[in-house]
Amino acid sequence: MKSLLVATLALGNVAVAAEAQRTAKPDAAKGATLYDSGDTARGLPACLSCHGANGNSTIAANPKLSAQFEAYTHKQLVDFTTPQRNNPVMSTYAKMLTDEDKRNIAAYLSTQKVKPGAAKNKDTVELGRKIYRGGIADKGVAACASCHGAAGSGIPVQYPRLASQHQDYTMTQLTAFKSGARANSPQMTTLAQRLSEAEMQAVADYIAGLR
Repeated sequence: MKSLLVATLALGNVAVAAEAQRTAKPDAAKGATLYDSGDTARGLPACLSCHGANGNSTIAANPKLSAQFEAYTHKQLVDFTTPQRNNPVMSTYAKMLTDEDKRNIAAYLSTQKVKPGAAKNKDTVELGRKIYRGGIADKGVAACASCHGAAGSGIPVQYPRLASQHQDYTMTQLTAFKSGARANSPQMTTLAQRLSEAEMQAVADYIAGLR
């Protein structure tokens, strides 16, 4: 009976410790260190090498992460450890991070200022604007602005910030949603499947110019 009581108390302490870690306030300073330098002892590379200083990626295929909502970035890092968002690079890296690491990095990035982007295709920017702000009624495509805001600033917890994101990255994600390669948002999968490639390109370009 005594050993059973001890075991029960031990399990209870583990559960309490796990809950305390989950609810502890993220440490943005620790997140900054991991982001900028990685952790050589654990073989963790620096996020900066792909996503740029302060989360402002200069590589069009890699997303800007600066100013993104803390909860959203954390969720994506968690999702990269699941089949719903499998990525050869990010899934490997995300699985090396503890949940505390993920929360700390997300907290750091949420405080960084994003560098503005720009729409590049003057021939499609009006189409992109119309879809983003008004959707496509006859295709059942809702306005992007209804979830992501008129200026692409998003809605905390629910919908990510999109403003100034690289055109190439946004297009890649819309394509992944459409094909089912990215399956962590049923809503986005449905909407992407109703858009043509040209419509996705126009929206992606328009988003890059939002600020």
